[in-house]
Amino acid sequence: MSGLISSSSGSRETKPRALKTKPSSESGSTPEAAEQRDDKYKHAIYTIPNMICIGRAIGSFGLVWIAIKGWPYWFAGVYAVLNLSDFVDGKLARYLKQRSDLGARLDSFADSVLYGALIIGALILSWDMIQHELVWLAAGIISYLTTSCYGLLKFGRIPAYHTFGAKKTQWLALLAGLSLILEWSAWPMRICAIAAVLTNIEAIAITYVLKEWKADILTFFHVWPTDRTNQLNPESSQSKSETQ
Repeated sequence: MSGLISSSSGSRETKPRALKTKPSSESGSTPEAAEQRDDKYKHAIYTIPNMICIGRAIGSFGLVWIAIKGWPYWFAGVYAVLNLSDFVDGKLARYLKQRSDLGARLDSFADSVLYGALIIGALILSWDMIQHELVWLAAGIISYLTTSCYGLLKFGRIPAYHTFGAKKTQWLALLAGLSLILEWSAWPMRICAIAAVLTNIEAIAITYVLKEWKADILTFFHVWPTDRTNQLNPESSQSKSETQ
């Protein structure tokens, strides 16, 4: 009887161990670099956040038409709404659990179209001011193009990291755009250009460290040094995960 009791108690002790080791083998010893995705919406196109992104991209072409018409106040108002929609779609994606890599890429595309329309509009509506700020403007554009080209060369995709710095730069871009179009001051654009360059430098560093394309990475330190270590020593990282 005592032997049966001891053997049954021993088997009971082994069950919790099996349950504890299962999550660690699935998640690994390192934290996730990118935000988790909902598999239900992994390849979905017609989600509310995605529709907002598409609307932002389409509305950006309308901005160019408004600039050609010579309506700076209409341009400023529509630009502000489109810029704020970037904040809204991100919040909705998290609240509705509709985050996906496709949505992240679509969001980055819509942002690029919006800022491209802003530059065109500023050149048309505020040439007297912006002609003296072309160096600052070129710095932001060149840093973005460098980041995009590096991502395309390494992964075949444009980065869509949406880092903490990029989110803060978005608000600076809102202020800079309004200030340029309404010809208030050039200083917001200069500050925004510096922030954009620093953000793009961080994005280049993230691309360098990553071994595969990922979206929505908050900072460089969310992937360094773990991803770079795994890239340099894939066998050791694989054996480590197997032992767990």
